Amino acid sequence: MSPLVSIYDSAAVDRLRAELKFEPRRLRALQTALFKKFRGLETALAELPAATRDHFARRVEFHPLTIEQACDSQLDGATKLVLRTRAGLFVESVLMRTGTGRVSLCVSSQVGCAAACGFCATGQMGIARDLTAAEILDQVVLAGEWIARENRRVRNIVFMGMGEPFHNEVAVYEAVAALLAPESFHHAPGRIMISTVGLSDAMVRCARRFPNVNLALSLHSVRPDVRERLIPLAARYSLDQLRAAVEQINRIQPRCAVMIEYLMLAGVNDSTEDARELAAWLDGLRVHVNLIPYNAIDSAPHLRTTLRPERDAFAAVLRLAGFTTTIRYSLGADVAAACGQLVQRENRQIARGQAVSTT
Repeated sequence: MSPLVSIYDSAAVDRLRAELKFEPRRLRALQTALFKKFRGLETALAELPAATRDHFARRVEFHPLTIEQACDSQLDGATKLVLRTRAGLFVESVLMRTGTGRVSLCVSSQVGCAAACGFCATGQMGIARDLTAAEILDQVVLAGEWIARENRRVRNIVFMGMGEPFHNEVAVYEAVAALLAPESFHHAPGRIMISTVGLSDAMVRCARRFPNVNLALSLHSVRPDVRERLIPLAARYSLDQLRAAVEQINRIQPRCAVMIEYLMLAGVNDSTEDARELAAWLDGLRVHVNLIPYNAIDSAPHLRTTLRPERDAFAAVLRLAGFTTTIRYSLGADVAAACGQLVQRENRQIARGQAVSTT
């Protein structure tokens, strides 16, 4: 029997359409129902000719992920979706409903993360498996179908979930290309953001390939010793390299500002002097600074978030220096869906079991 064709592989799906001899407009109607209107598989398949519908359905893999659990926050408008891969590993996505009515989706690019940032639960999982482009895109479809029940649509897609996107560069680029493609999702590039802990060369490559897609840099400190303590990978990518990369990205993306993500940690990186040093480092760059409260995780009990008055004072220094600065509020902390909290410890046992079974 022929291997299944992924619904997210447009070229392969079109070859199957040609083999089954039905009109391209029927396939476009199916893709519109699935990827743009999020009406679900049954409704999408109804767009195909009855004579070939079942054969097409048997030859195509529509969902490489399944929803294992949905956790709704009782505090705010967040829903954490726990998704299972075919191999039984878990990955998490987060739907975020804001007070303005807009919905953002935080997608994952890996199971676990190899960056090992000390403030991030995903980074402490100890394993990392790349997600395929299909698994990344399926998060968008499943979340889109989930939120469609409320007559809402996902407006913004942010690669800020589990994993370092640029450790899975090929699949992430393939997924972003599908999100932008008119025949697939046709998502606006300005409503997509890719966040990285600072792989400077990959940041520049991404800007060149997708000049209208937004980039975010998790900076967290401009003191090398502090940054390397928080982000072990910082030892490989110096602050000078990062600044040069942001300068280059500003030239490549004249209409985009690089988002500077700055986690506020009490007594670590939140002093007035820290703010002045950050402003000096950012001088001349086109950026938007996002100050993020720290969300507690079990593996880092020594870290505490900066209190709101100190966050306000930090922001005031940056604004006085001329930088657009936002103080972010957390969504989904009560269901472990906030920034830095995504983790599925079950993956360790599952991954170990798979390793044993293949030896």
